[in-house]
Amino acid sequence: MSTLRAKVLTVSDGVIAGTREDTSGRALVERLREAGYLVVDHQIVGDGVDTVSQALRRMSSRFSGLLVTTGGTGFSPRDLTPEGTLTVLDRQAPGLSEAMRQASPLGRLSRGIAGTIGSCLVINTPGSTKGCLESLEAVLDILPHALSLLAGEPAHHPHE
Repeated sequence: MSTLRAKVLTVSDGVIAGTREDTSGRALVERLREAGYLVVDHQIVGDGVDTVSQALRRMSSRFSGLLVTTGGTGFSPRDLTPEGTLTVLDRQAPGLSEAMRQASPLGRLSRGIAGTIGSCLVINTPGSTKGCLESLEAVLDILPHALSLLAGEPAHHPHE
């Protein structure tokens, strides 16, 4: 299997305005590196359908790997990361988002989704540091296999 590559997108009006620190984005970068990923980009955008969809298009262009978003998955009026993500996905991966929601009791409040854009796998995680890490941990073990399949590498399914 090739090198695992990842990008992180923080979605937060507060971080953009300088009134909040990007602790969740930094935590995701650190955890992905610990898990063996080469984190090649970390960007920050404000909340909103258009800002999220434009950032995802830009970051997924000619990229094969994992793109993790943090923020904008809750119930606040500006929490529109799932809606922005849906506008650019080729295919959804509901099993990933379902597993992330079950990572903790508060995970059930996340509206985050997962899916693919070309050979890029996108997962939405909550904006809290604890929530984004719990969500990532819920799927981290199967992501290398999913990324291999997306990259067109031969599938090696375990024998039953």
